[in-house]
Amino acid sequence: MFNSDKNLWIHQAQVLGEDGILRPYNIGIGAGKITAITPNDDRDQYEYILDANGWVLLPGIIDPQVHFREPGLEHKEDLSTASCACARGGVTSFLEMPNTRPLTTNQATLDDKLHRAAEKSLVNYGFFIGATRHNLAEINQVQPTCGIKIFMGSMHGDLLMDNAEHLERIFAEGTRLIAVHAENQQRISQRRTQFAEQYHVPDIHSEIQDDIAALQATELAVNLSIKYQRRLHILHLSTALEVEFLRRHKQPWITAEVTPQHLLLDRSAYHTLGTLAQMNPPLRTAHDNQALWQGLQDGIIDFMATDHAPHTLGEKARPYPESPSGMPGVETLLPLMLTQAKQGKCTLNQVIHWLSTKVAEAYKIPNKGRIKLGYDADLVLVDWEHYQPVQREHLQTKCGWSPFEGWQLTGWPQVTIVDGKIVYYQGKFNDSMRGTALQFLSD
Repeated sequence: MFNSDKNLWIHQAQVLGEDGILRPYNIGIGAGKITAITPNDDRDQYEYILDANGWVLLPGIIDPQVHFREPGLEHKEDLSTASCACARGGVTSFLEMPNTRPLTTNQATLDDKLHRAAEKSLVNYGFFIGATRHNLAEINQVQPTCGIKIFMGSMHGDLLMDNAEHLERIFAEGTRLIAVHAENQQRISQRRTQFAEQYHVPDIHSEIQDDIAALQATELAVNLSIKYQRRLHILHLSTALEVEFLRRHKQPWITAEVTPQHLLLDRSAYHTLGTLAQMNPPLRTAHDNQALWQGLQDGIIDFMATDHAPHTLGEKARPYPESPSGMPGVETLLPLMLTQAKQGKCTLNQVIHWLSTKVAEAYKIPNKGRIKLGYDADLVLVDWEHYQPVQREHLQTKCGWSPFEGWQLTGWPQVTIVDGKIVYYQGKFNDSMRGTALQFLSD
């Protein structure tokens, strides 16, 4: 079932060609790299043979925005449970956010996370450094990190960076990628007071943190990026207004992402899910869904992320606004999008680009995101023929729930391979394997 340190031969997998057609190929893997892509059965030097059963072979998914809660909040999730959820979802690499306890804001806290992941994570890992008022000199020095995370809104404490002077300094100093949670905290605070008497209705969350709050912060971040020619990534875009603004003002060094929940759920979800549908930025309207899809198709939005942010069911059951914002997602991202491709909403090639190739390019992660000779053997085999519902009892995330529970999806991962080693095989996990720390090429 698991190949340990043996060279791996994947027999008769369906691989997407440049012409967009799936064809059977055999894939050779040695020393963690892809060593053969061939229609011929040249398996002689490979010690472990995996019959792909006609499953579709894809590059491993890279999820560039997750909150895995360790250290400090392990009752919600930890690196072990989260990485198992990743493996089940075909996610072979993740980039994790700094809002843990303690916050990831210096070399010591970054090193601690890297050490924890090396001991616990089945998949590859990287971590953001969080910007605060007190570490502006350090954020361009710590290594290795995928970028600087700025919470312009929807945050409290040290990570809230809503001061214009501090924001300008971050954009003006250094060259490291800046990723922003773009919501205007001042407007949010004003609207919290304005709508306080309506807190008993969960969907008031989308009114308080409205599309204008998102647009204003995105405008500010983009203007600073253009002023200083600074690499900017806009996290979890959620509104039609932002898409249209970027359509006019986006520069080649600016990228944006969208989550599946902002594509596939709208404010009507509050009526069935209650506070399980609560997240930041909030769910929007069906019009916003459509605009986000169009932005993704047009390349205004570059790729996807889950914003996997688990909370326990008990925490989510608290009345608004005591209920926390966030939902899990690493296990459902790939089957959700492969189901959309099956239904003709997008192509298989687009799914590969949005979930793998474009992410590796944006974060300058070498040798990942493609099925190509010499590239790292981070791969996933999926069954794209059979549908299976999202079931709570099968979820690996510690929080144990999904906003997509009951949805019938296809493209569920059958085998997940990290660095050439099988870490997941049809419901079983290779607990002896560990992923490696991602490297990020500098400018």
